[in-house]
Amino acid sequence: MKKLLGLIALLLVAVAAYLAVTPSPIDPLAWDAPQAPSMTGVLEPNDTLMKAELLAKGQIHGPEDTAVDAQGRVYAGLHDGRIVRISTTGEVQTFADTQGRPLGMDFDAQGNLIVADAFKGLLRIDPQGQISVLSREADGVPFRFTDDVDIASDGRIYFSDASAKFEQPDYLLDLLEARPHGRLLRFDPATGKTDVLIKDLYFANGVALSAHEDFVLVNETYRYRITRYWLKGDKAGTHDVFIDNLPGLPDNLQGDRAGTFWVALPSPRKTDADFLHQHPWLKAQIAKLPRAMWPKAARYGLVIAVNENGQIIRSLHDTSGEHLRMVTSAKPVGDYLYIGSLENDRIGKLKIR
Repeated sequence: MKKLLGLIALLLVAVAAYLAVTPSPIDPLAWDAPQAPSMTGVLEPNDTLMKAELLAKGQIHGPEDTAVDAQGRVYAGLHDGRIVRISTTGEVQTFADTQGRPLGMDFDAQGNLIVADAFKGLLRIDPQGQISVLSREADGVPFRFTDDVDIASDGRIYFSDASAKFEQPDYLLDLLEARPHGRLLRFDPATGKTDVLIKDLYFANGVALSAHEDFVLVNETYRYRITRYWLKGDKAGTHDVFIDNLPGLPDNLQGDRAGTFWVALPSPRKTDADFLHQHPWLKAQIAKLPRAMWPKAARYGLVIAVNENGQIIRSLHDTSGEHLRMVTSAKPVGDYLYIGSLENDRIGKLKIR
């Protein structure tokens, strides 16, 4: 027993010495997070996500977002850089390979797949799978984490650069640092110009236009909120908070262009994460440790629906986390919701109408 205690003491001394001499990769700020909303009423846990059909189960890894073409084929971007196409009969084929990390995606009016690739920037992939780069920087600042997209009826593309400091593998460092490194952007195919609409966002993530395209929303994942940028009317060019204090960390965001936004929440709120935000020194030390020792996301599936007044009107859960978990996208197409995940090996297809 004495020998074991001696080894433990030696290990603790070694860890303390390592933390003392190793610089932290982050410069964290304190943040006092609001108390998480109670999971009651419209947020009451249920088993709705557990009823979803599973597409390509065991054949894919990390389908972070999806898109569906006019033929009903489902596309998804994977961890290894490929974008796969799943036929209506379930066959999985490689459609394109970005050599990066494809995240948010949508089809434009010409049938091109527009993709936010975390490493490669804003991409256009034609129906034959040929890739072209649309944008990689704005105002002289290169994108480090191109994240999500939505396309307006005039062809302009709204998209996010989650962090100007941290790349995709280090997204948790951005969480711990608690500084605003994200931007909301707009690319105009007619001019080839990229404009910055909002800067200094706290991890700019999901992007979605309203039904009448009078405003566009962007998720601020690490502030548990959604920000609105006005495109038309007296408030055009200004932004405000659309909904605050969400029950989890919002990831991708998709509007059905009929007044409902679907918000994917890869993890419900965790008290340990909110506690850490009050202690910058502690966050700086955690950032030095191996990732295996960091706080983990809850094993849970969660999607919410929000109306254009910023009210949560529905929630979908997988309380077990076995069927669908770490949900990063929820895309409404026709009568169905297609559910992606950063870490899972499947895509959910849930009938919602």
